[in-house]
Amino acid sequence: MPVPWFLLSFALGPSPVVLSLERLVGPQDAAHCSPGLSCHLWGGDMLCLPGNIVSAPGPVLVPTRLQTELVLRCYQETDCDLCVRVAVHLAVRGHWEEPEDEEQFGRAADPDLEEPKNASLQAQVVLSFQAYPTARCVLLEVQVPAALVQPGQSVGSVVFDCFEAAVGAEVRIWSYTQPRYEKELNFTQQLPDCRGLEVQDSIQSCWALPSLSVSADGEDVHLVLDVSEGQRFGLSLYWNQVQGPTKPWWHRNLTGPQTITLNHTDLVPCLCIQVWPLEPDSVRTSICPFTNDSHAHRNLWRVARLQLLPPRGWRLNAPCSLPAEATLCWQAPGGGPCQSLVPPLPRENVTVNKALEFPLLKGHPNLCVQVSSGEKLQMQECLWSDSLGPLKDDKLLVETRGPQDNRSLCALEPSGCAPLLSTASTRAARLGEQLLQDLQSGQCLQLWDDDLGALWACPMDKYIHQRWALVWLACLLFAAVLFILLLLKKDHVKGWLRFLKEDVRSGGAARGRAALLLYSADDAGFERLVGTLASALCQLPLRVVVDLWSRRELSAQGSLAWFHAQRLQTLQEGGMVVLLFSPGAVALCHEWLQDGTSAPGAHRPHDAFSASLSCVLPDFLQGRAPGRYIGAYFDSLLCPDAVPTLFRAVPVLALPSQLPDFLRTLQGPGATRPGWLRDRVEQVSRALQPALDSCLRPPGTQETGFEMGPEAGDRT
Repeated sequence: MPVPWFLLSFALGPSPVVLSLERLVGPQDAAHCSPGLSCHLWGGDMLCLPGNIVSAPGPVLVPTRLQTELVLRCYQETDCDLCVRVAVHLAVRGHWEEPEDEEQFGRAADPDLEEPKNASLQAQVVLSFQAYPTARCVLLEVQVPAALVQPGQSVGSVVFDCFEAAVGAEVRIWSYTQPRYEKELNFTQQLPDCRGLEVQDSIQSCWALPSLSVSADGEDVHLVLDVSEGQRFGLSLYWNQVQGPTKPWWHRNLTGPQTITLNHTDLVPCLCIQVWPLEPDSVRTSICPFTNDSHAHRNLWRVARLQLLPPRGWRLNAPCSLPAEATLCWQAPGGGPCQSLVPPLPRENVTVNKALEFPLLKGHPNLCVQVSSGEKLQMQECLWSDSLGPLKDDKLLVETRGPQDNRSLCALEPSGCAPLLSTASTRAARLGEQLLQDLQSGQCLQLWDDDLGALWACPMDKYIHQRWALVWLACLLFAAVLFILLLLKKDHVKGWLRFLKEDVRSGGAARGRAALLLYSADDAGFERLVGTLASALCQLPLRVVVDLWSRRELSAQGSLAWFHAQRLQTLQEGGMVVLLFSPGAVALCHEWLQDGTSAPGAHRPHDAFSASLSCVLPDFLQGRAPGRYIGAYFDSLLCPDAVPTLFRAVPVLALPSQLPDFLRTLQGPGATRPGWLRDRVEQVSRALQPALDSCLRPPGTQETGFEMGPEAGDRT
């Protein structure tokens, strides 16, 4: 079924807003002026030589304003060209200079000296016209009678008919006098194309324009060009850049009629379509139909990317210009909001696709860039995490320098910047003296420095080790006591040794491989089914991460921050992200693929699946998903064809029918033996069956047996 917001149709011929133009008959140029003035058009064009500005000897005529009007110059009824009529408004500038002897001895009695002040004014006005590939200059002579000569007053205008120009061309017009007394006037105008002209039937270059309609069906956008059979034409899709030249994206020479298919995610506000017949000197007509479309604006933010340019440069890459502001922030490990750093990078406007530079001395994995549009945060990326490793447990110290070499130090905390030597209950306050010693001994990394202050990153690893030393000793003592108790029960010890032997044979490399489960919480029964699957996978062994077991962290951090941290950690450890598709998950995916966001409040705050789609979809759209993601669905709950096509770039396996392939993919290549895999498949299948039957049981039916729910505990 077509998507409503794509159902727009337009013809590259008529347009709803059109111009009705006056017709001029014949090829001759002409000039006329306001009542009371006399004017004359010199025959032939002249050289465009403005010359230097000279001082006015007295009152002179100068151009003050240019005004244009479009007309048609017609040679026959259906053979016309677009023409620009130019009106030059004139005014008197300057005064008559009083002679020195007249100032000293009074006015002269000779009446002949009064004549210049009552004389008429004459000026030669030059009009210069440029419109690729033509350029012209014409000379207009204007005379103003003495009665109209009033310094500082407008005297009227002179009109020139007319400069011929191509449809859709950009024209530039200059006007000045000879000699030139003031800076020349200039005016630039974009002429309409054939869609904006009521008389397009009179302009032969507009006759062969094709019509175009845009519609969508599902994930595909169709550009249908209504061109006569066999007519050859050019079609170009390009990104219209506000800053810099246009960026071509797609170009073809085609033979009509044609239908071009695009993915709806390719539509961005600056995507424009240009069509022209493949004929000499044909008119090219362009239209940008998605400029004000909200979905195209969301697509633009999805494809925008931040790029690190070593050593300290960065760039925001996007096909279109964005109203964006950027600032630096400090992201502490364990989630939480990224704290803005006003120094050294205050919030500033960002130019898309332009290399910018951080005013930093060194990079750090905890330094991130936030990009906002208005008051909404659109992007956040820790650019150094790929090259310098994951987030570090470092403390950021902010040094402030005042007058007379006054210095103060504070540590950046979630609640703000806390002084190091204080009685606060923060970790930095407890370790204030040690951090000062580390700073003085050069153990801290200086990130930024100027006259106002400095930023330092101080490692906290050694203090964490000291703090937990006693805890580790207690754990070791408890483990020793537990081991002795187990030795007292020989039968249990034998079973434990058999399990340990089997685990060693299966390969120690498989232990602890991370698997992040993402699912849509359709109902309580499906949540129990996901909990059962996660518990069974923990016995493989795998390090399973699922939001069912992390509700407290989800409430504290928020779904998006929690998922971003878990996804980054899972992929850095070589793990896999598992997408569990259900009817609710499929509906969310389709909603994101079509609209780009889900309705506010439609999902619970701890629903990580709806929050994760903003990060998962770019990986699939840019081809980064294979080897990092795997899809799965329960074959009794979902039809295989229901999974969106975009996610089939990775294996999508049915459970429990394809359970062997599913477990083999999670364990990784070479990590399993056939006998081990067969036993684990039976074990997981037996665990899943009761929960799967519970999902299929009609509502209200009494359930028995062991339940795996959200409160099963953290198995990671």
